[in-house]
Amino acid sequence: MKKSIQIVASLAAVIALAGCGKKNEGGNAVADAPVVKVDPPKSGDWSEIVIATPAGGYQMGDPNAKVRLVEIGALTCPHCREFDEMAAQPLIDKYVKTGKVAWEFRPYLLNGLDVPANMIVQCNGAKTFFPLMRALYKDQPAWLAKIQATPTAQLEQLSTMAPAQQFKEFARLAGLQEWAAVRGVPRAKSDQCLSDQAKADQLVQMTSDVLSKYPKFPGTPAFILNDEMLEVGGTWANVEPEIVKALQ
Repeated sequence: MKKSIQIVASLAAVIALAGCGKKNEGGNAVADAPVVKVDPPKSGDWSEIVIATPAGGYQMGDPNAKVRLVEIGALTCPHCREFDEMAAQPLIDKYVKTGKVAWEFRPYLLNGLDVPANMIVQCNGAKTFFPLMRALYKDQPAWLAKIQATPTAQLEQLSTMAPAQQFKEFARLAGLQEWAAVRGVPRAKSDQCLSDQAKADQLVQMTSDVLSKYPKFPGTPAFILNDEMLEVGGTWANVEPEIVKALQ
């Protein structure tokens, strides 16, 4: 990426080293604990069921589906955006709605901008997570372009700010709060979400957990199918056959 994005990446490293990028006590990653059973939707459409998971992601579908697909994705990742564009709708229509597959999106931080981006899409909770996440992917070129157009000196000044201030400034430069406001997240609420240091710590911890639990992590997007990391490319053409195989 361009220099401005590389500077953002360096700031993310500073935040991680500040104490929130460590393994959990005992050296274990966050467990993929089973999610509590929920009642089937009256409509029969399991895509209406979205819950927060113990691992820190958001899951759509029947929590007790035969196949559990975890997507590890970064909101600033162009390849993740491509996967969402090509795969999300067929995944939902063919497998999630019918209760065959539970799809969890689990955030991963590639750079500092991923922190406020995730805070924004999670701000209204589980009900609106997937629509906001997918909309942010769709608009990714526009808000990343705003960061890339920001003078390097201005980005460098962010390193003197406290983490919460950095997140708000990243969001301001990328226009994320205005973007969110027209999609049902009021400015006052996004201000609160961007000030949530515990959430920022959790996001960094989740990234650390992926690296410690999955030594063969290939980069984003990556996919865990029934607790096993897939060793296939991150495209729908590669992932769907694995889902079909697991359903047999």
